[in-house]
Amino acid sequence: MSENSISVCIICFNEEDNIRRCLDSVKWVKEQGGEIVVVDSFSTDKTVEIAKEYTEQVFQNKWPGFVNQKNYALSLAQNDWVLCIDADEEISDALRKEIIAEWKAGSYKTMDTYLVKRHTFYLGRWINYGGWYPDYKIRLFRRSKACWGGRDPHDRIIMDKDTAKRKLKGNIIHYTYKDLSHQIKTIDRFSDASSGALLSEGKTFCLCNLLFRPLIKFIETYIVKLGFLDGLAGFIIAVSSAYYVFVKYAKMWEKRNANCELRNPKL
Repeated sequence: MSENSISVCIICFNEEDNIRRCLDSVKWVKEQGGEIVVVDSFSTDKTVEIAKEYTEQVFQNKWPGFVNQKNYALSLAQNDWVLCIDADEEISDALRKEIIAEWKAGSYKTMDTYLVKRHTFYLGRWINYGGWYPDYKIRLFRRSKACWGGRDPHDRIIMDKDTAKRKLKGNIIHYTYKDLSHQIKTIDRFSDASSGALLSEGKTFCLCNLLFRPLIKFIETYIVKLGFLDGLAGFIIAVSSAYYVFVKYAKMWEKRNANCELRNPKL
């Protein structure tokens, strides 16, 4: 295990439209003596073929969920320092230069993790409000002091206590959805995973959550976090965010009832 080099970890599935842009933005890591690790979930498009143009370390693993798949990718990394990036993201030139400068100066030796801003491009514009920016994420960290946790599909890095942190100025660029249809499909998929995770944790359905949490989410996104400053795009994002919350709890109710019927079938 090297403490001086960086391992890039990427998980993907059917990302042929994004993966080349993502890998192009991190190929400098190999030039600095690091590696790129890609874990694919048996894509049916050209994702794996494209990934192999950039690295020999392309692995396939049946989808176990976001958290488990990202931890599996971490387990394959050979270096202590890991840079995690999603297939629909890219490292900006400014962030690349900033990271290289940290390593050349040796500043990373006193750090355990770096927080990076994520800037999203969606609906034909950069989204600057609504809680979407600055969206700080832990993406560069010591593998020996961290792991992926959280609740699917909302994974997050969990660091050991008393770790040294620093915020970087450069951005990760995020191309979150192709269009509204893509967002609606993602909401359906993510709400399914999230509602299932809530039930598996023993959470119970509450009508109040279904009635009021969507409205609270809209107010938080559009008003409290100034989403209205992003124009019509900000309004669409606020509504879709509220819709996601509504569908999550509606599916929770639906699955609870389905489970009850399985346990108590009608005679």
